[in-house]
Amino acid sequence: MTADPQQHTLHRSFGLLHASAMNMSNMIGVGPFLTIPMILETMGGPQAVLGWLLGAVLAVCDGMVWAELASAIPSSGGTLEYLKVAYARTALGRLLPFLFIWQFILSGPLEIASGSIGFAQYLTYLVPMDPTCVQCLAAGVSVLGVVLLYRKIESVGKLMVALWLGVIVTMAAVLVPGLWHFNAAAAFAFPPHAFTFSQGFVLGLGSAMLLVMYNFFGYYSVCYIGEEVRQPARTIPRSILLSVLVVAAIYLAMQGTIISVVPWQEAIKSKFIGSLFMETLYGRTAGVVVTVLICWTAFASVFALMLSYSRIPYAAARDGFFFSAFARLHPRGDFPHVSLLVLGAVTVVASFFPLDAVISALFTTRILVQFIAQIGAVAMLRRRSAGGAGAVSPESPAGGPPTFRMALYPLPAVIALAGWVFGFACAGGWYILAGVATLLAGIVAYTVWRLCARAEQDRTGG
Repeated sequence: MTADPQQHTLHRSFGLLHASAMNMSNMIGVGPFLTIPMILETMGGPQAVLGWLLGAVLAVCDGMVWAELASAIPSSGGTLEYLKVAYARTALGRLLPFLFIWQFILSGPLEIASGSIGFAQYLTYLVPMDPTCVQCLAAGVSVLGVVLLYRKIESVGKLMVALWLGVIVTMAAVLVPGLWHFNAAAAFAFPPHAFTFSQGFVLGLGSAMLLVMYNFFGYYSVCYIGEEVRQPARTIPRSILLSVLVVAAIYLAMQGTIISVVPWQEAIKSKFIGSLFMETLYGRTAGVVVTVLICWTAFASVFALMLSYSRIPYAAARDGFFFSAFARLHPRGDFPHVSLLVLGAVTVVASFFPLDAVISALFTTRILVQFIAQIGAVAMLRRRSAGGAGAVSPESPAGGPPTFRMALYPLPAVIALAGWVFGFACAGGWYILAGVATLLAGIVAYTVWRLCARAEQDRTGG
């Protein structure tokens, strides 16, 4: 088994500061510069703050799900390991891990493509382009990401650090002057009947929540390196909670400061709200500078996500839970080139779609197999532990006691489940259909994969 050598080579060196920094580095990026106008539009004004608050509650409750799983199964791999262990003794033991990777082949590139689309969208502030050129540019950014990653990991690390520093500068460039010029009256200029309860209000709130969760994605990043975290039962839950609260405060401050300078009626119409914000404060030159920084941030997200996500199908295939072709390494560079090329190709295709469609499809393909299945995994592990069978598979690295258990269980899990179901239902008919179709196609692919694996075993006598 692969778990034994990993226990000898990986060290538990990540503390609370490191874990929180990792989560927040993955959470903070180009997202708010793309989605703040969309969130304002879905809610019809500054009452979009409710979407941010609802998203923060969902992130905290779902974060408890991740935390409990990570403390019980503190291995590197995140969702893949949780599903493998929790459902190991059921008929879903091999199906769910396969379906997770299957949907990830689509949802991962959709998330990456949102950065490429953001890059192209903001570049039109500098160089006006027709929609077709914008789409081709977004696809080109995706191709560039693959090209830069098609090499040994040692040469990738330095570029990643440089891109990350640009992200920090971008956020500071917007937040510092924004807070200095904050105008509460403008930031909270609610329209008449802003909080009137209606079907449209509920649907708008659900759509806003999905956009907010797109910005929060990453609060669970530390779970993917569980074997390298000190006292995971304490560190991981605290890092998740801290990350969500800090980033929620940053995003609320961003929305408030932006619409206190740019009226929300005007902000809703903007495709490059960050640039417009700086231009309003300091003129065209400042708008150009921050546009360059936002493009830098957008490409950094493309690069970082493509780097980390290409390793997930590779790890699954290496462990026998996905098509074996994805387990191949480049003969000279020792990186998962098949996985990288496949994810890159899907990202290029996704780059030709509108941003709101990409984000909605991302959620409907990911919610069913990943987030909802993980909530079920918590229940499975708790039931197994209560029955005296132990919560952790013998094949998984053992975590240090005590194992974290979410407070007020099952309330946080129920809230997380309700939040994901609510968001899924509010995504829209075509996107719901896409999510279900992806799941059904995955079941067909799983059947083909199992038949091919059995045929290979019969041929080799394994």
